Amino acid sequence: MTEQTALHPNMTDATSSNSLNNRSHPSISCVMPAYNEAGNLGVVVPHVIEALNNLSKNIEIIVVNDGSRDATAQVLSYLCASYPQIVALNLSRNFGKEAALTAGLDAAHGDVVVILDADGQHPVDLIPEMLQKWKQGSDVVYAIRKTRHDQSALHIAFTSVFYKLINWRSRVQIPANAGDFRLMDKKVVNALRDLPERNRFMKGLYAWVGFNSTAIDYEPLPRADGQSNFGFRGALSLALTGLMAFSVTPLRLVSYFGLMLSLASLGYGAWVIFDYFWFGADTPGYATIVVGMMFLSGIQLLSIGVLAEYVGRIYEEVKHRPMYLIGAKIGKGLQNLPEVGHK
Repeated sequence: MTEQTALHPNMTDATSSNSLNNRSHPSISCVMPAYNEAGNLGVVVPHVIEALNNLSKNIEIIVVNDGSRDATAQVLSYLCASYPQIVALNLSRNFGKEAALTAGLDAAHGDVVVILDADGQHPVDLIPEMLQKWKQGSDVVYAIRKTRHDQSALHIAFTSVFYKLINWRSRVQIPANAGDFRLMDKKVVNALRDLPERNRFMKGLYAWVGFNSTAIDYEPLPRADGQSNFGFRGALSLALTGLMAFSVTPLRLVSYFGLMLSLASLGYGAWVIFDYFWFGADTPGYATIVVGMMFLSGIQLLSIGVLAEYVGRIYEEVKHRPMYLIGAKIGKGLQNLPEVGHK
């Protein structure tokens, strides 16, 4: 690197100048995964376009239709005809939010990429603040929810336990209450694209790639229309994916529990021997044996189930199937994309 700088002194200056220029006048991509959001897109997308037009002359809105069953595809067709900044990616079926996010990031060409939900709950008024922090040197600016008033007490408790479990003794700490609402530099997006896993937990991947990150608080807005398609069951499924794909905590817990059970068994055996020889007490055998066998059988089945989850996910990975399939694309955005593709 030093030798290249000496031979080509203008190379570093040109690169630095280009980087500074991009920071001053960046192109912006906005990725919005959508599933059954026909009632929201007509309101949310024009609002986002208006907000981004005030920040940059070069913008694109990439809406990923994740196999919606309502009129989302028809609404996107109308919006693409009305706004040249919009790119609509219609996936061939419902692949899930993580795959839809991946499809949107793969299609983004901006110097920065903003991720928003299509339901209007992420306040676009925060994007200028995010962009300003990016211009000041942050590679990632992510938003953290202040409150969870719109969720049940069970959901809130479950979320708290999940983050404690996944961050327990982990080298990579995932910020609690930080979702997908964030702004990322292009190099961060490129790093995410290079990650090969199919069973994706995006919140974990955001943390794993690292880079200079800054957090800001936000309060989620009411949905523009309808109800959320991602309820407690969806959160539970995503949490399981996160624990299995991004953590060995379940295996550690089973190992620790097995160790404690072994120590307890040794202690109980020592007590039975001591009680027999010291006090001359007879210990009833059948009840103890039956209860012990049933308990150990339950632990063994639980351990096998945890191992089976990991083995099943390894099986999914080694098949190397694409994370998503694009059935149709409408619009060009910042750069031409193929009509039909896969990743």
